[in-house]
Amino acid sequence: MTTDTDHDARATMAELGARVRAWRARRGMTRKQLAADSGLSERFLADVEGGKGNVSINSLEAAARALNITVLELLQDAPRPALARLHDLAVRLDDGQLEQAYALLSGQFGLGDTLGRERRIALIGLRGAGKSTLGAQLAADRGVPFVELDRQIEREAGTSMNEILLLHGQAGYRRYERRALLHIAEQHADGVVMTTGGSIVSERETFDLLQSRFYCVWLKASPEEHMSRVVAQGDLRPFHGNAEAGQGAMGEAMEDIRRILASREALYARADAVVDTAARSVRQSLKDLERAVPAVPTQERTP
Repeated sequence: MTTDTDHDARATMAELGARVRAWRARRGMTRKQLAADSGLSERFLADVEGGKGNVSINSLEAAARALNITVLELLQDAPRPALARLHDLAVRLDDGQLEQAYALLSGQFGLGDTLGRERRIALIGLRGAGKSTLGAQLAADRGVPFVELDRQIEREAGTSMNEILLLHGQAGYRRYERRALLHIAEQHADGVVMTTGGSIVSERETFDLLQSRFYCVWLKASPEEHMSRVVAQGDLRPFHGNAEAGQGAMGEAMEDIRRILASREALYARADAVVDTAARSVRQSLKDLERAVPAVPTQERTP
């Protein structure tokens, strides 16, 4: 006979599993990657995400650490009291008022370093949106350097992205990411076009840092276009690591893309501008991007 206690326990486990799954999607991590970083088994994590299994506080802490959050962030329903009051106020505002509120807070508390910010363009979005292709062409048109944040992170760490994650985990990777961001902003005060990793928006402090020093543009595409472009590149990372296994794995990769996009859409939408590359040629998308970013003063253009 099922008791109310049993029902409550199942509901709690289901909620916990949904939170772990949502954080993993936001980070763009496969279950295999989370298992490797946390030291927990894939089978155990599958049970947790499915609302089953016996979860200890130690296993929760290991999963949270691998996700680069605290166990309280994983479990907490409510934010800090002051944030709760701000949230209660914010939910009464429409989208236009929210944008005004964000601008006021940014200006008042130093979140918007406007000195040269609009000369530094950062392209955000999921892999396959065209960041590298369009970024390189936009930089050439504006007469400024083109930089890939991932390559700068590797230079900061003195090793490859895979090795950074293997040796230091998500938390260590994010430290190098913030350091690289600061260096790029300092070294390119006169202008730069930079591409970023798709998951950068899921790290609040890092994304705030990015927005304070760069004019951010979300290159947007449909899940199907992301998938087709990534397949054309011959590399499905970070969506799914076993594309050669056939249609089943491709289906899982497609679901990963949809889940990641859904979990990050509101974060990507915080960008200064949005350029939809769906069903657009590279030339058309480049024109859209050029219209979306602040113009370079005529005297500063290279002849």
